[in-house]
Amino acid sequence: MLGNDIVDLDLAKIQSNWKRKNYLDKIFTAEEQLLITSAKKPDEMVWLLWSMKESAYKIHNRKTGIRNFAPKSLNCTIHSDSDQIHGAVTIDENTYFTKSDIQVAYLHTIASPVYSKLEEIKVAIYESPDHPCDYKRTQPGCVSHHGRYLALVY
Repeated sequence: MLGNDIVDLDLAKIQSNWKRKNYLDKIFTAEEQLLITSAKKPDEMVWLLWSMKESAYKIHNRKTGIRNFAPKSLNCTIHSDSDQIHGAVTIDENTYFTKSDIQVAYLHTIASPVYSKLEEIKVAIYESPDHPCDYKRTQPGCVSHHGRYLALVY
């Protein structure tokens, strides 16, 4: 099972005001909030953590059949701070490993229940209007859309 989430950073700036009162308290743990407030780029950290939670939840949902996205119950840890960021998300007793890529216009995260599988995941990212209309025929393991971007993983 694979997880995948893409965030169009320009659209995220317009759609969501994460600085509004109590927003961070509803979504992020105290440790995650500390990562956000101490980050050089707090906007990116918000969307990085969000993308990690979304990509891990997609696997967890398929694994358990439980549809209950409660972002604060997903705990993120980050293991590096380069352009490709490795991390982990724990949900109940389950751990999902993540790898994120931050670009100027978007942020993308893949997730796997097995750390070594992260390097085997193939990623295809398309920017509108160049989305392939028949992408489902390629049988991706997971699909993510946001704004101008479509991310497929295999």
